[in-house]
Amino acid sequence: MAETSYLKRNWKLLLNVMTILALVILAIAVRKQLVQTVENLGNVNGWALLLIIPIEALNYHAQAKLYEGLFGVVAERFDYKFLYRVALELNFINHVFPSGGVSGVSYFSLRLRSNNVRVAKSTSVQLMKLVLVFGSFEVLLILGMLILAAVGKANNLVVLIGGSLTTLLLVGTGLAAYIVSSRQRVQAFFRIMTRILNRLIHLVRPHHPETISLEKARPVVDELHDNYSLFRTRLKQLKAPFWYAMLMNITEILAVYVVYLAFGHWVNLGAVILAYAVANFAGLVSVLPGGVGVYEALMTAVLVVGGVPAAISLPATIMYRILNTLLQVPPGYYFYNQYLRRGGKRPDEAAGVE
Repeated sequence: MAETSYLKRNWKLLLNVMTILALVILAIAVRKQLVQTVENLGNVNGWALLLIIPIEALNYHAQAKLYEGLFGVVAERFDYKFLYRVALELNFINHVFPSGGVSGVSYFSLRLRSNNVRVAKSTSVQLMKLVLVFGSFEVLLILGMLILAAVGKANNLVVLIGGSLTTLLLVGTGLAAYIVSSRQRVQAFFRIMTRILNRLIHLVRPHHPETISLEKARPVVDELHDNYSLFRTRLKQLKAPFWYAMLMNITEILAVYVVYLAFGHWVNLGAVILAYAVANFAGLVSVLPGGVGVYEALMTAVLVVGGVPAAISLPATIMYRILNTLLQVPPGYYFYNQYLRRGGKRPDEAAGVE
């Protein structure tokens, strides 16, 4: 009984430990090839690596324009530079506070509250952004599966992985839309989630039986439903945001691909798309900053399944992660720090706990 309870409390940690162990075992298995790769780092094409800079800049441009379009639907206007800066800050938050993106949503609400945007409205925009990003990635994921099938790499395991992710995206998006589309359903959902969260928080804060007040949250929940209804009536205005969401996904995949080009390998694009999807979804349950270890292990494993040798995929994936972190985290930290110096709150203070 106690063993079952321990597993329930620590399943995310155990999953991360197992994944990191798998990464270590994989590295040991291909250590000779890794040594050869390190010795040949001088042959990596530096000009190809530099392509990641404009690609990442374009990615944040797409994010800023996506936010701009979504806020336009709910009759809010923001400066492009401000939204670009907020996108950088959010990336930093989601790296440092690994909570499946929850910290990013909380911080986004805090950040926009200083511009007189209600929490429900900013939360609605952030959730709609996720819907568009996931929806556009569905298209790319199907394209990746078709590319793998065209070159004969779509074996049973690849089909299982790709099909599972596609189903997860469709079911998750559909379920979220089903809940938010009804005022009664969304209130019931938040009531259940509030009780669960309060019980979990009570374990570490025994003197606070109701950390999150349902009564205080109810107006926000009702407004969240109203904003969703507004988005549904203005689907034509979501066309441009959808294409910017697509551009976000394309630039992320291209950033991975140019690292392989720098290593001198034209790997299968379908395998990269599938690996990127698996690694990012796994990062949602990681308790480590940026999903470090989990991300690299799973991306490498899926690439191997997709026909890319581990001796190529592992060092290239690690190189991508290092470059991506160096390019994105420092500017995000700088703008986040500026926000804190002006009296802003941390994302873990966003829940309004007492």
